[in-house]
Amino acid sequence: MAAEIHMTGPVSLIDNTEGQLVVNPEALKILSAVTQPVVVVAIVGLYRTGKSYLMNRLAGKNKGFSLGSTVKSHTKGIWMWCVPHPKKPGHTLVLLDTEGLGDIEKGDNENDSWIFALAILLSSTFVYNSLGTINQQAMDQLHYVTELTDRIKASSSPDNNYVEDSADFVSFFPAFVWALRDFSLELKTDEEPITPDDYLELSLKLRKGADIKSKSFNDPRLCIRKFFPKRKCFIFDRPAWRKNLAHLEQLKEEDLNPDFIEQVAEFCSYILSHSNVKTLSGGITVNGPRLESLVLTYISAISSGDLPCMENAVRALAQLENSAAVEKAVAHYNQQMSQKVQLPTETLQELLDLHRDSEREAIEVFMKNSFKDVDHKFQRKLGAQLEARRDDFCEQNSKASSDCCMALLQDIFSPLEEDVKQGTFSKPGGYRLFLQKQQELKNKYYQVPRKGIQAEEVLKKYLESKEDVADALLQTDQLLSEKEKAIEVQRIKAESAEAAKKKLKKIQKKYKQMMEQKEKSYQEHVKQLTEKMERDKVQLMAEQEETIICKLKEQELLLKEGFQNESKRLQKEIQDIQMRQVDLKDMRLTRCRLIL
Repeated sequence: MAAEIHMTGPVSLIDNTEGQLVVNPEALKILSAVTQPVVVVAIVGLYRTGKSYLMNRLAGKNKGFSLGSTVKSHTKGIWMWCVPHPKKPGHTLVLLDTEGLGDIEKGDNENDSWIFALAILLSSTFVYNSLGTINQQAMDQLHYVTELTDRIKASSSPDNNYVEDSADFVSFFPAFVWALRDFSLELKTDEEPITPDDYLELSLKLRKGADIKSKSFNDPRLCIRKFFPKRKCFIFDRPAWRKNLAHLEQLKEEDLNPDFIEQVAEFCSYILSHSNVKTLSGGITVNGPRLESLVLTYISAISSGDLPCMENAVRALAQLENSAAVEKAVAHYNQQMSQKVQLPTETLQELLDLHRDSEREAIEVFMKNSFKDVDHKFQRKLGAQLEARRDDFCEQNSKASSDCCMALLQDIFSPLEEDVKQGTFSKPGGYRLFLQKQQELKNKYYQVPRKGIQAEEVLKKYLESKEDVADALLQTDQLLSEKEKAIEVQRIKAESAEAAKKKLKKIQKKYKQMMEQKEKSYQEHVKQLTEKMERDKVQLMAEQEETIICKLKEQELLLKEGFQNESKRLQKEIQDIQMRQVDLKDMRLTRCRLIL
């Protein structure tokens, strides 16, 4: 079970120093240790609007993120606080508090747009915090949303434009929550009470007209509707008397507005219950190290003058993770083989069967930990490493068998060698006596179990090393005639030829076994890859189906509001997604070109 991270307080994740966004190594070290799936909640809004207070409450604390008490922006860059998720065991809640937008002291607000974009890219729930009502001023202050396609790329393809990208943006953008602070209006329309969500949707209605003013009115609303189909709104009364607001974090609960306390509790309950785990396209669950990789990739792109690209970020992450997946798979294979294999094995097939079982598990480990393995590069790497490990085990098995057999032969045949030295067989009939004794010892050798695959070969080489002794005994045995000696020589040659045939057959059998194993290995790779691709296809189609449903709802709203042109543009996006679904449904996995 993954260990929980307990941070006593927030740390800076991304510093905004002299106009430069710089990642804090301390924060990255913390993220690298978060092995659990992460739920990432980011809050963005104008400076001095009380963002930090809400984030502290989500952390279950009164203090943590700095609240400040003046008109100056207190939080700089993006700060992070990782806490155990209070409602999702086995998950980590990552809270991101951002620098207040529109700080009058910054002068150059270029980084405001980047911070806004980064908060969206990194979060699974994006909270926009503002004061008062949703009026045109509030929408104007949210101009960052209209700049998203100028700040973020969904795909690395240079041909993608806004319309083509919007569906891709929706697939990885977070849920949108608008927090309206110090809200004083009565929630009614036509004298009928409405919910905060109704109020948000009414505020997002478009205005008819093609003039610049109408465009300025509609653009932010249209972007919110397109990019954030999952929307929620919360309203908050003023928390306390104005004179006490400067010390909000120090106030006791009885000093706060009861309605505000209830509203904050409702907000926190919703965020903690409904915020999803951060995922990437294809249903890839994000944990701490993956979030760390995303941060580094995005900041690197911004620092180099490029746009953060989701596709590139996922590719960079895949490179790291797939390389690690190969290492995990090989380590699992080594562990399984070391536990299962007792060298030497009686036959080669016994070892290959154990290899096949361990290889299958290793491939499963790789498939579980890898994603977006373009051209199966890392799977081929795994295949090559597993084949090398198999060959290594075969060599170890052969050596273990040879060592075992050599020791056994020395033990069994040493009395015979001593008799030869003592001249026991240097007499008439000694040759036959020598052969008889030798055969008895060979039988004794054969009866010993688990000598391994080199048993015959080692015995053959041993006997060959003693041929000079046998030949000398044959030639000096006075009991044998010259004819009998000649016949015996021919018999020995015939036996040697037969042994050579057996050795050739054994080599051919080994080659056949190894080729069969290679084919089985290949088929196992293809089988598991096919299953993984099918799962990925189902996941991708589900994501596309969800996007289509959201866009159909938005299209219905546009038609009701009389915006035919916008509806047609949206219809084109829906058709593009549906065409991709057709391509996915018709997709057949061709025989994988895995060079294993």
